[in-house]
Amino acid sequence: MGVLRLLGFFFTLGTVLAIVGAGAVGIFFYQYTKDLPDYEVLRNYEPPVTTRVHADDGQLIAEYARERRLYLPAQAIPQRIKQAFLSAEDKNFYNHTGIDLTGIARAVVTNFRNLGTGRRLVGASTITQQVAKNFLLTNERSYERKIKEAILSMRIEQAFNKEQILELYLNEIFLGAGSYGVAGAALNYYDKSVHELTVAEAAYLAALPKGPSNYHPFRQTERAIERRNWVIDRMLENGYVSTEEAEVAKASPLGVSLRSRGAHLFASEYFAEEVRRTLIGMYDETRLYEGGLSVRTTLDPNLQVMARKALIDGLVDFDRKRGWRGPIKTVASLGSDWAQDLKDAEPLSDVPEWLVALVLKVDDNQATIGLRPDVLASGKLSDQRQLGVIGLADLKWAKWASGDRKGRAVRRPSDVLSVGDVIYVSLKDSAEETTQYVLQQIPSVSGAMVAMDPYTGRVKAMVGGFSFDQSEFNRATQAYRQPGSSFKPFVYAAALDNGYTPSSVVMDAPIEIEQGGNNELWRPQNYGGKFYGPSTLRLGIERSRNVMTVRLAQDMGMPLVAEYARRFGIYDNMQPVLSMSLGAGETTVLRMTTAYSILANGGRKVKPTLIDRIQDRYGRTIFRHDERACDACSTDGWAQQTEPAIVDDREQILDPMTAYQITSMMEGVVLRGTAVVVKDVGKPIAGKTGTTNDEKDAWFVGFSPNLAVGVFVGYDQPRAMGRGSTGGGLAAPIFTKFMKTALSNDPGVPFAVPQGISLIPINRRTGLKASPGEGEVIMEAFKPGTTPPDSYSVIGFTDEMGKPLVVDPESDRALGSGTGGLY
Repeated sequence: MGVLRLLGFFFTLGTVLAIVGAGAVGIFFYQYTKDLPDYEVLRNYEPPVTTRVHADDGQLIAEYARERRLYLPAQAIPQRIKQAFLSAEDKNFYNHTGIDLTGIARAVVTNFRNLGTGRRLVGASTITQQVAKNFLLTNERSYERKIKEAILSMRIEQAFNKEQILELYLNEIFLGAGSYGVAGAALNYYDKSVHELTVAEAAYLAALPKGPSNYHPFRQTERAIERRNWVIDRMLENGYVSTEEAEVAKASPLGVSLRSRGAHLFASEYFAEEVRRTLIGMYDETRLYEGGLSVRTTLDPNLQVMARKALIDGLVDFDRKRGWRGPIKTVASLGSDWAQDLKDAEPLSDVPEWLVALVLKVDDNQATIGLRPDVLASGKLSDQRQLGVIGLADLKWAKWASGDRKGRAVRRPSDVLSVGDVIYVSLKDSAEETTQYVLQQIPSVSGAMVAMDPYTGRVKAMVGGFSFDQSEFNRATQAYRQPGSSFKPFVYAAALDNGYTPSSVVMDAPIEIEQGGNNELWRPQNYGGKFYGPSTLRLGIERSRNVMTVRLAQDMGMPLVAEYARRFGIYDNMQPVLSMSLGAGETTVLRMTTAYSILANGGRKVKPTLIDRIQDRYGRTIFRHDERACDACSTDGWAQQTEPAIVDDREQILDPMTAYQITSMMEGVVLRGTAVVVKDVGKPIAGKTGTTNDEKDAWFVGFSPNLAVGVFVGYDQPRAMGRGSTGGGLAAPIFTKFMKTALSNDPGVPFAVPQGISLIPINRRTGLKASPGEGEVIMEAFKPGTTPPDSYSVIGFTDEMGKPLVVDPESDRALGSGTGGLY
């Protein structure tokens, strides 16, 4: 009996202890699980993803992200990547239930041995535990956090399969240099997709989770290679690579070349920044930098390069004629290694054809220069040293500027350069044995160019200045400048749309305008100060007659002109004062190009856009610029049906016949008027020059049947550019250079003539129907019900009774043959 009682005692004691132990374990688990986050949120995981912006041909323009990440589903991640990370982080991943007991035991022993040594605690986290920590917990290093991590890991393993867990891990993990996830890191470190990575490259990425800064590819190169090779050894040990593959991988260099954070497509910086601002305006910064948007833009990379070159060449050419303003800086005393004196003189990143150089020697015929060596990824200068020379002939332009006048002629290099000068140079095409360079300087004048599809409003090219690196201010969209005479076509379009014809005659003679209050009388002048008597509207726009335009606007009434300016989007609320008819208000290059596009497309309203389409992270289209409806475009297949018709319901803001008439008149600007330089394009072009008072702003805006282009040149702080710096002399040549290359493969189709227009031969000076054998005859466009007059009244010129003066053909021809003596 005693034995049975003793056994009963121990059984009871064991039961009580088991109950107490179970209770203690229950309390323990309750304490650690009551506040655990809900791991089910992982099913709806949407990490911050990089927004990518592409050109119209798919080339990558720019990326925007706070965390540079591209999300990949598990099935899209190559096995080699998975194997590398499993070897480095959790080789038993597919066999454990969230925690690795063997690894934990090993870590406990190691930490016990390190007590009192000051060493950091060693963990034994599985990939599942890292998912629990990264998504649901903090980075606190404590046993309490490790316990919570282990509990969450086991629950995650029950709720998700292994591939889902691995997918979360490989897309979330931080891998240094702003890279999150393996896809983003592959691009950032190697400019490759994950499918293109070699064994060595995959192993290096797998080496980074333990501490990216500890294995930095440039600052900690040896440690990085050592850690990468350790990962390769683990891959070999686990049977993922062969011995030969492992040896080749371990012998290879890191090969890291960190990806640029700026624009990725040459010459696209201004365009990319404008897209970025547009996206923030459409959504917000969070959506832009974390939303993983895919943005297809309107940019044509080839036209963009052409536009950049045309504008830069035009600005440099203008600036050179104003002389030399001196070096970037001067080094007082050259060191033993002259290249170190150039380390802080950074070149313009978006003008790669210009190099920074240091003048080392100056003699009678040339200057010897040393070129700034490349800066390596480590931040150090390359050991290479390259010399070159600038010959006297390539310094002749660099007369020292004095105000708007240049100094004496350059007779020797020392007239321009001194030893220690830091300068910009570009390589010269030369057959000389010594490498020849040309002296350059950043233009003080600036400008902008926009090229647009006139039928859709798609901006195909945009250049906002000489260099985005030098100034991020976009003069195509942010600079509000007076368009001058480039506004006149809209005054004339308003007239043609309201009863006037191209052969209507306006008096070009002195006029005085009361401005009210204590303001002086306004006496508008033509460029050059002359007046030319009665002239047709066509002649007025071809020769850009200011006084004629003012009289025409006065006859129509400025409220009508202001309404047309609003319709075309040039001004939102133009003051209806006569000076505005000469382009005295301020607008942008983008607005002016859009307005000319409406003239080019037959009067249909267009909205300028840099973006064709936006898709969210799941590929759903959330924005499309083209809003035209096509109900029959969606079909399962072709069954001999007719081509679907797309309904163009855009507003018709100008009569198509009027649009053709003003286009024809602006062709005359190119053929006979203020922009004859544009004839060099060799294709049908219509356009208009613009020059403001004191030549502070120079414009040319024009178009072919399929491309509208606006060009502006002027100082950022408006000031006179010098006599002769007109739209025709400064902006039009830039336009011409661009269009010659842009339209080189264009067949040169003429502008389409709308139905109903009659082309009638007239004398272009008098506007009267041409007589047989008469000179200066052109084919003028007339709307139905209008014809050239046999006699006409002169707008702005009245008889003694205050009625419009009627002029007969013979007397008018006499007037037209003179220099404008009738005032």
